[in-house]
Amino acid sequence: MPITNKVMLITYPDSLGKNIKELQDVLHTDLKGAVGGIHLLPFFPSTGDRGFAPTDYTKVDSKFGDWSDVEKLGEEYYLMFDFMINHISRQSKFYKDFQAKKDQSKYADLFLSWDKFWPKGRPTKEDVDLIYKRKDRAPYQEITFADGSKEKLWNTFGPEQIDLDVRHQVTTDFIKNTLRSLIDHGADIIRLDAFAYAVKKLDSNDFFVEPEIWDLLKQVQDDISDKGAMILPEIHEHYSMPFKISKHGYFIYDFALPMVTLYSLYSGKTDRLANWLKMCPMKQFTTLDTHDGIGVVDARDILTPDQIDYTSKELYKVGANVKKKYSSAEYHNLDIYQINTTFYSALGDDDKKYFMARLLQVFAPGIPQVYYVGMLAGKNDIKLLEETKEGRNINRHYYSREEVAQEIKRPVVASLLKLFTFRNTEKAFDLEGKIEVLTPSENEIEIIRENKDGSRVAKLHANLKELSYEVTVNGQEITF
Repeated sequence: MPITNKVMLITYPDSLGKNIKELQDVLHTDLKGAVGGIHLLPFFPSTGDRGFAPTDYTKVDSKFGDWSDVEKLGEEYYLMFDFMINHISRQSKFYKDFQAKKDQSKYADLFLSWDKFWPKGRPTKEDVDLIYKRKDRAPYQEITFADGSKEKLWNTFGPEQIDLDVRHQVTTDFIKNTLRSLIDHGADIIRLDAFAYAVKKLDSNDFFVEPEIWDLLKQVQDDISDKGAMILPEIHEHYSMPFKISKHGYFIYDFALPMVTLYSLYSGKTDRLANWLKMCPMKQFTTLDTHDGIGVVDARDILTPDQIDYTSKELYKVGANVKKKYSSAEYHNLDIYQINTTFYSALGDDDKKYFMARLLQVFAPGIPQVYYVGMLAGKNDIKLLEETKEGRNINRHYYSREEVAQEIKRPVVASLLKLFTFRNTEKAFDLEGKIEVLTPSENEIEIIRENKDGSRVAKLHANLKELSYEVTVNGQEITF
């Protein structure tokens, strides 16, 4: 299905009901009209990180359903699938073959050797310090082969996620074949997870390494150019990096919006938000929440260091059940630059503030992505967090089919679903149209969206201190 300018739901296959069939039922009934696309988080067999350590891209994990269930979703919604371009599970057949046969394995070059990467006498402490890391140690794991010999492999993320070596033909073939197969099964967008980590180069920080990263992006684009699908590189870092991707004509993520929105709602001030919205390209997906934590580095230089510090401290102060330790190594946090919380709880479980945040997102440039917990204004799941000791599980609640039916009766959720349905059907939110952002006062913001031919004009006037707003389309007031 072609990509449409409608709200994209981000969900695991077992988060809104226990499998894809139940998810489809939820979409047809409880969320009817509010969703136009689905980012179906990894549904492949996997050995860790809630699906992000895939063992086999050719299969759907049987506990979620099968390919026919996935393809059926694609008949009604545009779909995004994940491809982990940086790593694969150490339980995959490729890794097991390498472990058994060592250099005789046809997959030996698929994995990036830490030992072979460095010249003799390196890495030095300076080399390791230079690497852009999301954890506080050198990113490698030692492998023991069947013959008893050992070798270190690059291991950027969790212990199950072994890094791929994108320089070799065996890897480029694997990438190409996998992507083309995913598109054949209904993917309209391939999200390149951990894209900026995929290229490693001596004497660099091994993150968004130029110009090699552009060669990789072109290679992936060429691999699928005849298929009609698109790729979305995922980068959690300074906005200048995704903006470079944008200049090459790709859709990008707006990962800065969560922190900027929190700052604006905590302080009541609109200047930072207005400046950011004026900078953003229209060809982007906006987020307030995802399956990861709230990115802090993404907002650097959009907010000042003092404003970022204020926002982080305020989050821990006013956020409901948000504690620093939930984003620490004690809770296996994979990313030291993210805060683990639901967006609703980051705003103190406050319905008015939360609805305002979503209103701002809907009027921002781009296509809104809404995480399933956010769709239901979900609170921090402390029980799941403590049971698993996984920090990000605070924002990964499992909703039963019955629970979803109850949650949509809450006034804030009912209003959200009306808002998203409005966003999906109102032609003023044209990606080829115009946007104007004004700040009548320190606490006010106006966002005006107009379609390409000027026939539809949607306007949001909001006061972030008083939490009041008015939405009009062609001068007629809209209520939610």
